[in-house]
Amino acid sequence: MADQIRWGILGTGRIAGKFAEGLAALPDAQLLAVGSRSAESAEQFGSRYRIPRRYSSYEALAADPDVQIIYVATPHVFHRDNSILCLRHGKAVLCEKPFAINAAEAEAMIAEAAKRRLFLMEAMWTHFFPAMAKLRELVKDGSIGDVRLVRADFCFRAAFDPRSRLFDPGLGGGALLDVGVYTVAFARMVLDRDPIKIVSAAHIGESGVDEESAFILQYSGGAIASLCCGVRVSTPHEAFVYGTDGWIRVPHLFWQPDRIILCRDGMEKEFPFPRLGNGYSFEAREAGNCMRAGKLESDIMPWSKTLSIMRSLDMIRAQWNLVYPTER
Repeated sequence: MADQIRWGILGTGRIAGKFAEGLAALPDAQLLAVGSRSAESAEQFGSRYRIPRRYSSYEALAADPDVQIIYVATPHVFHRDNSILCLRHGKAVLCEKPFAINAAEAEAMIAEAAKRRLFLMEAMWTHFFPAMAKLRELVKDGSIGDVRLVRADFCFRAAFDPRSRLFDPGLGGGALLDVGVYTVAFARMVLDRDPIKIVSAAHIGESGVDEESAFILQYSGGAIASLCCGVRVSTPHEAFVYGTDGWIRVPHLFWQPDRIILCRDGMEKEFPFPRLGNGYSFEAREAGNCMRAGKLESDIMPWSKTLSIMRSLDMIRAQWNLVYPTER
């Protein structure tokens, strides 16, 4: 594996642009190619981010012999097929969250990567921030005692638009897969095990997607996670980890943290961290390091963790009788 990792980006939406900006902060990453469903979009995106190879189809991007890994940045419902396309062309894949629409799709993606001995990772960028590494360290070394409660919220106010991806059930719209996944992933990261029970409630809007929801996850040993997400109301966007001897607060925009705060014995200590690029650089760096080491999966975001998160999301949705058109 050469020192510099050669990347392609599949999709040209907002998140694809953010990732392109993140790659620019890595001297050992080269953004070589972009693939879109139209030549015009590929040309515009390629020009904006100075990408030399611009393809008017995803198949052409996947077939480029010089691209080593592809970042899949399409809407949720296309993640499985787009990722498998890339894997079948011998490309490693970093797939945007949520990894898939459901756990069955995620299993198919992982099986393909395992069969072909190719690296595959969910782009859960939160987990790769140094602040989250410090949080995991503090939890593991017992700095706050036995963790008993985790809280996280991710709700934002969006104007209702049935034409928007966010409100389109055909594209996996709604709050749960778009932003609720961050709260479930945070709880899974902190507690490091699957829940044994989930209780949830949601408001399903007029377009048929979840607009607000709350869920409680119970774990072996008695720990509980209290989580909520929404697209029609705003919340503080914070996360907390409460232990028997203290707590940790991840301030506003907890999913892209530059600092965490430890509170113990009535005293607060802040741990600040510099940001690499725009934050998307951290997950790209992890993917590159894993590929150089010959790994098929990341120790920070292994396949088992992705599957655990997807299964929890499936269980939550089942309680609402919410089925996406692509699942019927």
